[in-house]
Amino acid sequence: MSDNLTLPAQQGPSDATPSSTEPLLEVEGLTKHFPIYGGFPIKRKVGAVQAVDGVSLSVGVAESVGLVGESGCGKSTTGRLITRLLEPTAGKITYAGQDITHASRRQLAPVRSEIQMIFQDPYSSLNPRQTVGSIIKSPMEVNGIEPAGGREKKVRELLELVGLNPEHYNRFPHEFSGGQRQRIGVARALALEPKLIVADEPVSALDVSIQAQVVNLLQQVQKELGIAFLFIAHDLAVVRHFSQRVAVMYLGKVVEVGDRDSIYNRPRHPYTHALLSAVPEIELDGGSPEGRERIRLSGDVPSPISPPSGCRFRTRCWKAQDKCATEEPPLVQLSGNRAGHLTACHFPEEPTTEARDEDVVLDPALKALEGDAD
Repeated sequence: MSDNLTLPAQQGPSDATPSSTEPLLEVEGLTKHFPIYGGFPIKRKVGAVQAVDGVSLSVGVAESVGLVGESGCGKSTTGRLITRLLEPTAGKITYAGQDITHASRRQLAPVRSEIQMIFQDPYSSLNPRQTVGSIIKSPMEVNGIEPAGGREKKVRELLELVGLNPEHYNRFPHEFSGGQRQRIGVARALALEPKLIVADEPVSALDVSIQAQVVNLLQQVQKELGIAFLFIAHDLAVVRHFSQRVAVMYLGKVVEVGDRDSIYNRPRHPYTHALLSAVPEIELDGGSPEGRERIRLSGDVPSPISPPSGCRFRTRCWKAQDKCATEEPPLVQLSGNRAGHLTACHFPEEPTTEARDEDVVLDPALKALEGDAD
């Protein structure tokens, strides 16, 4: 990457520019239900997949926020709702003080260029029939932007910015590796000089050796250009490295949100504890990791078609009581938490990840197996 590269001024920003004190993006009660149709010969709605159900979060100017959770929890759907690639069922999306929840195509036009997305699969997100130059140049053509020096010059600058050779301008996607293709995707997202980028698991399809390169590239771009990021991932180590604040999702809902240190060192929600305990650690002397809690959940994540009543994690939680089935816990700041550290739990855990007196092992098969081993 060239240290002498100078970036041109932003082209055509929207009139709505947030102050440094208010969030760039604010989401309140965001909901997306996908209808299920059945019946013959007349199809009718028989249910709905509650992919996202009442998500609230915010992203500040030039801030990086991580969104984590296991597969199927609604992370990617949330990202596509925020970028308005999907129409929300309910809730509110506010960008730079402007309500864009159900904005029309014409109303979205001024802010479309400021909200960009990096997709998960670098192999399917690039048109194989277009050259790299055409792929990166297309957003500028669609938005009628003519940078100083021309679009081709801007594309070559972007290729250099993301660590690719500007001479690759006329090559096709199949001539690049997965990591290089994802860099092309990053360059395309930067073409309109956005203020917010939604990165949907941008490194999950890449080799481990390449993941660090792409994450470091995104981090450098975020610092140099002051772009806000919503970084969606299931890899807790990557999110910890990249994000300043972290939101934890489970079955369509945010169950905990806070600054990086609070989430990783002082979690309060049982699900966050279970997630962190699942992160593998290696002892060089061949022993087992000491000093950290060990939690093994039972069963699978419930179906989003018919989620549990009350707290959605209660069917797999070792602290669940009758109240958890009848009352949904609000996302609030608990006593002893830092400002901005919110948790949705009636019976929160202690703010520590240190080893417990007794491991939480809810899986009957695993418990029986370990009992036999003893």
